[in-house]
Parts: sequence; structure tokens; C-alpha cells
Amino acid sequence: MTPPQAPQVSVTVRVFTQRFSSTPRGARLARRLALHQLERWGLAPYGSELADTVAQIVAELAANAVTHGRVPGRDFELTLAYEPGVRLRIDVADTRTERRPALVPPTAPLSGTGRGLLLVNALASRWDVVDRLPVGKTVRAEIDL
Repeated sequence: MTPPQAPQVSVTVRVFTQRFSSTPRGARLARRLALHQLERWGLAPYGSELADTVAQIVAELAANAVTHGRVPGRDFELTLAYEPGVRLRIDVADTRTERRPALVPPTAPLSGTGRGLLLVNALASRWDVVDRLPVGKTVRAEIDL
């Protein structure tokens, strides 16, 4: 006699993926389209706490991809994966394999750089860097819902 099985719950994951030019304009557009997508999914209206959190994370990761992960002639990619009631995953991928981000405190107290991943670390439930095949890396941040 086989034991009864628990009912399987179906989870629909909604995914948005877009490539952007590795320029400051591309980074700004990534942030704007991420906010637009949150509204389309009915997840977070513009100006809500979640929308502001996602905007800051996307802005930091996209700026890092443009500044530190840029390879001439190559784009960066933003992917949002929304699992309703579970989590929102934010992936920003670039084609620069050898420059992997690390969480380090800024070198000078008044420095204008070096705080991006500290903000991501504070705002996201968790974040990581994973290899991107065939080349590059993806910085992944997740927000538990």
C-alpha cells in the first residue's frame, strides 16, 4: 500500500527579460521598465515601498553592469521572475567574467562609489553572483514576498 501523496500546488512564474545597451541610458531604461512590469503584474504600484526597493536594486545592479561589466559592443540583460506570494528575483547579467562584484565597504567615507552592493545587501532578502553561460556573470537579488 502506498502512502497518500500531498496535493501538488501549481505555481505560475511570470518572467520579464530585456536586453539593454551598456550605457547610463540603458541602465535608466532598465529601472523604468522594471517598475512598469511590476505594475503590469499588479505586484507593486509606482511609489509603493516594494516598487521603490526594486527600483533601487535594479538601478544599482544595472549601473554596476554598465560601469564594471561593460564589454564594448555587448549589452547587459535584466530578468525579473515573479513567483506570486513567494518571491521576486532580479537578475542583471553582463558579459564580463573576470570582474566579479564583492561586498566591500567604501574606501573613503565621502567617496561617491562603493556603496551599491551594500544597498543591495540591505534591501534584498539575499543576493549572489552566478556564472552565465557561455560567458559572463549574473548578479541575482531576491526579495521574499
